[in-house]
Amino acid sequence: MEALQIELLRQVSPTRKMEMLAQLNASARILALAGLRSRFPQMTETELHRKLADLLLGQDLARKVFGEAGYVR
Repeated sequence: MEALQIELLRQVSPTRKMEMLAQLNASARILALAGLRSRFPQMTETELHRKLADLLLGQDLARKVFGEAGYVR
């Protein structure tokens, strides 16, 4: 099965591979936000997105990109 998957992926265009990657990234973000919502039900959407940025970028870079607004410890 793995060999078949590899062969099929080799036949896919680079554009389609990038589309698939974008879909996987979007799905990962949705799942991560769902997990954060369940762990921190009291947080606002802004705070949850900032927490996600902290996870994806690290707190230092997230602060540089987004500033202190919405920062949650």
